[in-house]
Amino acid sequence: MNKYVTGAVIRRLRESRKMTQEELAEKIFVGGKAVSKWETGQGFPDVSLLEPLASALGISVIELLSGEDIRNANRSANMLKSRFYVCPVCGNVIQASGEALLSCCGITLPPLEPEEPDSEHFIRAEIVEDEYYVTLEHPMTKEHYISFIAALSDQGIQLVKLYPEGPAEARFKASRVQRLYAYCNRHGLYQIKI
Repeated sequence: MNKYVTGAVIRRLRESRKMTQEELAEKIFVGGKAVSKWETGQGFPDVSLLEPLASALGISVIELLSGEDIRNANRSANMLKSRFYVCPVCGNVIQASGEALLSCCGITLPPLEPEEPDSEHFIRAEIVEDEYYVTLEHPMTKEHYISFIAALSDQGIQLVKLYPEGPAEARFKASRVQRLYAYCNRHGLYQIKI
């Protein structure tokens, strides 16, 4: 493990919850001196204490280990503020309706930042009856391919997972779609507004 909870993180989170060292110690059933040692860098909490410590500080174990307190500002779940996360190991695609701290295959995943398409990642969308037919003229080799295409509306998301050596195309119900996304496994996420 290349990251472990630091004393500065414990102190910052404890103080933000307006707890004394003794109050935190009582919540996780350790002595008050243990918390003091952690916060001054003279020791670290045992791995068996990470879950109760995170719970007492009101965050997840992942947040505790990363030193970040993630708060989703998108409380109303506006779908247009959705974020995509892709695991570089297994290719798992995760969509969240706001900021989240996610991990897959032991890796903390950063949210993808969509870019405007360039000539190699041009997203073409045409209406066919009540659907968008979305295509990309992009290589679909095992090494370089479009991993997914998604359509986002204010009501939800439609996502089609693509695979190497298949076509870079998808169909989506056109109703209320406002953005289209395509993810290239080498170059990242691209979006167009409809």
